[in-house]
Amino acid sequence: MSLEEYKRKRRFEETPEPPPQVEKKSKHRYVVQKHRATRLHYDFRLEMEGVLKSWAVPKGPSLDPADKRLAMAVEDHPVSYFDFEGTIPEGNYGAGTVMVWDVGTWEPLSPTPVNGKFVPGTDAEASAMLRKGDFKIRLHGQRIKGDFALIHIKARRPGGKGNEWLLIKKQDDEAVAGYDIEQYDSSVLSQRTMAQIGGDKDSAEWKSSRPASRRTSKAAWLEETLAKLDKKKKQVATEGREQHRGNKEAKAKPSGSASPTPSGSGKTKKASSASSVSSIVKSLKGAVQSSMPASIHPMLATSTEKPFDDPEWLFEIKWDGYRAVAFVDHGKVRLVSRNQNDLTGQFPELQELPAFLKARTAILDGEIVALDEAGRSSFSLMQQRAGLRGSDRRTAARADVPVLYYLFDLLYLDGFDLRRVPLEERKRALQAILVPSDVARFSDHFPGQGVVLFEAAKQKGLEGILAKRRSSHYQERRGQDWLKIKITQTLDCVVGGYVEPEGSRQYFGSLVLGLYDQKRQLVHVGQAGSGFDQKTLREIWERLDPLQSKRNPFYGEVDAGKAHWVKPELVAEIKFAEWTHETSESSPKLRAPVFLRLRDDKNPRDCTLEQPVGPLTATGH
Repeated sequence: MSLEEYKRKRRFEETPEPPPQVEKKSKHRYVVQKHRATRLHYDFRLEMEGVLKSWAVPKGPSLDPADKRLAMAVEDHPVSYFDFEGTIPEGNYGAGTVMVWDVGTWEPLSPTPVNGKFVPGTDAEASAMLRKGDFKIRLHGQRIKGDFALIHIKARRPGGKGNEWLLIKKQDDEAVAGYDIEQYDSSVLSQRTMAQIGGDKDSAEWKSSRPASRRTSKAAWLEETLAKLDKKKKQVATEGREQHRGNKEAKAKPSGSASPTPSGSGKTKKASSASSVSSIVKSLKGAVQSSMPASIHPMLATSTEKPFDDPEWLFEIKWDGYRAVAFVDHGKVRLVSRNQNDLTGQFPELQELPAFLKARTAILDGEIVALDEAGRSSFSLMQQRAGLRGSDRRTAARADVPVLYYLFDLLYLDGFDLRRVPLEERKRALQAILVPSDVARFSDHFPGQGVVLFEAAKQKGLEGILAKRRSSHYQERRGQDWLKIKITQTLDCVVGGYVEPEGSRQYFGSLVLGLYDQKRQLVHVGQAGSGFDQKTLREIWERLDPLQSKRNPFYGEVDAGKAHWVKPELVAEIKFAEWTHETSESSPKLRAPVFLRLRDDKNPRDCTLEQPVGPLTATGH
C-alpha cells in the first residue's frame, strides 16, 4: 500500500513527522486520535496492510447504534503515527493539538454470519470488504468496544470526492444508548487534557522552521489589529478622562461628582451560565417573547466610499464568504442563505454548532468562510468547497476545504425575538452565549474606529470593512444603518448580454452589464471587456451559450454595439474606478470596469442600482 498522498501533503524538510514507511507485518492495532486542527474531529485508524487506514470522524465514534457517524476517508498514515500525541506547529499540514483518545486492537468479522452472529474473519476478507465498501470489524479498545460497520456511501452533494463513509455501532452487549463522547476528555496514554497537551512544553512536538504560536480564536494578523486598536482606544479613553478632569476643575464642580465612562470603553458583564444569559436577554429593552420565526431575510448594507470614525458606529471586518442565517433548535441546525436556499447539507461540520452555544433555541446571522493559511477569508477557496468554480460544478467541489462560521448577530434566543434590541446589545448577548471553537467564532467589532481598521484591512489584502450603527435594530432589507466600505470599489452586476469578439479574441468581446432600479427594471450600466484570460473566456462562454435569448432584458437604450442577449441569470463581480456622472441623455455608467469573477451565490434580483452613501451623510453630520 502506497503512502504517496501522506508524503505529498507534508514538508519533511521542516518537520520530522514519521516517515512514509510501509510495515511488512500488521499487528491489528486500533487508535482514535482527537485532533483540534482547523476544526475539532477524531481520527479513526486501523493498522492494516502495513499502514494505518484512516478516517476523519467529525463527531467521533459512538457506542449508540442509533448514531450514524459521518467518516471521511483520508490518506493512509504510517504505522509509526500510532502513538503520536502533542502539537503540530502552525504553518504545517494539520496544525493543532493531537491527543491519543483511545487505543486497542481490532479484528475483521466474516461477511458471512454463523447462526445469525458475526464471527472473526481473515485478513483477506478484511481487504475484500474494504474494497467493496462494507467493512465489518470488532474493536477491543479501552473506551470503544464491540462490533462496528464502516459503510461507503454516495457523495451527499454533487462533486463529492467519493470518500464519505458511515461508522455505525452494531447492536451487541457493548452498545450504549445515548452515548456521550464528551465524558472522556483526557488521553488514555498520558491522562492529559487537550489544553494540557497544547500548552505542555514536554509534549511531543513536530518542529518546523518557525516557532509554534499559541492557538487562539483569531488569526495572527487580526491579533495585531486588535492590539493596535486596543492601544488607540486606551489612549482615547485617557485623553477623555484628562479632558473631563480639566473641565471639572474649570467649572469648580463638587469633588464628589462621578466621572463619565468614555464611549466604547465601558466594561461588559459576561454571562457565566445559560441561566444568567437568559436573565440578561429578558431584561433587554426591545426583546419580545415569541415563538421562533420560520424565516429571516438578512439585513443588507449600503455602499459608502470612504472610512470614517464615529463613536456611534461599530466597525467589523467584511468577511468574503457565504452569508448564512443559522436556526438552532434543541441540538439541530438549519442553515439558510440570503436567497433562502438551504445550505445545511453543504456544510455538515457546522452541525456541531449547538455544542458551542449556551442556548436551546437561537437564530444567528453570520458568514461562512474558507480561510487561507494566513487566516484570511478566501472566496476562491469557498468556491472550490461549494463546487461553484468555473463551468464544471460537479467535479470542482472539494469536501476537504474546511470552513468556519463567523457570527456577528443574534436575532432570537430561547423564546425571545431580539430584532428590536439595539445592535450593540445583541452582539453583547451573542458573545455571552458563544463558546469560541474551530466551528464558529465571534466576529469582533471596534467602536468608533473605522479608519484604522480600514487601513489594517487594506494592508492585509482584505475585501473591506462594515460600519454598523450601534443603536440600530435588525431590519430585513437594505438600509443605511449598515454600511459596507470596500478596499476596491466592486459591484455585483447582472449579465444581460455579450458583445462579439474582435481580432484574435475568442468567444466574446465583453459582457453587457445591468442593475435593477427601484421599479425592478434592468438598467444598462456598462460593459466589462477586461479581466479575462483564455480559460475564463471559455468557461464563461459555456455558461452564456445555453442562456441565449432573442429578447433584450434591459429597459431603455443599450449602447453596446453588436450585442447578443442572454437571460439575466448570471451575476458578475466587477471592479471599477468610479461612476460616471448622469446626464440628460444617459444614466450613470461604470468607469473602467474589470471582470473579477462570477458570483453563483448571489441572486440577480438583489443586484440593485443604489446611490452610494457618503460618510458625512451616513453619520448624520
